[in-house]
Amino acid sequence: LVRKENTDMSTTLFDLSGKVAVVTGGNGGIGLGIATGLAQAGAAIIIAARNAEKSDLAVRSLEKAGLRAMALTVDVQDETSVRDMVREASQAFGHIDILVNNAGISVVNMPENCSLDEWQQVMNINLNGAFLCSREVYPYMKAEGGGKIINLGSLTSIFGHPFIAAYAASKGAVVQLTKSLAIAWAKANIQVNAILPGWIETDLTALTKQMPEYYAATIARIPQERWGQPSDLAGTVVFLASKASDYVTGIALPVDGGYAAM
Repeated sequence: LVRKENTDMSTTLFDLSGKVAVVTGGNGGIGLGIATGLAQAGAAIIIAARNAEKSDLAVRSLEKAGLRAMALTVDVQDETSVRDMVREASQAFGHIDILVNNAGISVVNMPENCSLDEWQQVMNINLNGAFLCSREVYPYMKAEGGGKIINLGSLTSIFGHPFIAAYAASKGAVVQLTKSLAIAWAKANIQVNAILPGWIETDLTALTKQMPEYYAATIARIPQERWGQPSDLAGTVVFLASKASDYVTGIALPVDGGYAAM
């Protein structure tokens, strides 16, 4: 009897059935891994990204697995585009319960060679995009009695990096934005948290494999002795999107195989 009660409780705590999740940049890499995990937990998924063709492919892959999803085109650095996307998402499903601010870019360059335009583009997408999407979903979540916002930071939120100064600065700011929104919107029952992915194998990190010494040094520092996969983030996101985390807000949680602990 005890075993059955525990199983029922865990199922209820992490069940996202009936929930609607918007995942920006959810059409590939970490974003698609997150979207898949949320969908497998029962949520309906809105893939919100710039590349409509890639988003349609992602939706079809989710639907092929029996999961519920749709795509909306958005440019997260554009205020009007974000507002329209959030309105369309709400109209399509009736409510928005979960927002994952995953859309992001990086410029690989030493800081002395980084142009102001490059710097601003990274900030506009990684930081301003997270702010705009969060601000626009706020009234919808408040009207529904609460919600979950999950921001994608990075290990560079806490460590510097010589080749991606703009990215690191933007991700550090995302953590501070997370804390501020968590405090500001706590009374609306909106929990805001950040995930700090470690070294995850995606198209964006593929360049690292072309630098054998750097790649080997990275592996050597990861206690689990492997790079992560996008699917490795799914469980953490489901936790932060579910009732299991109702008393967790304002945190920045590394998902890194132990890298930050070394």
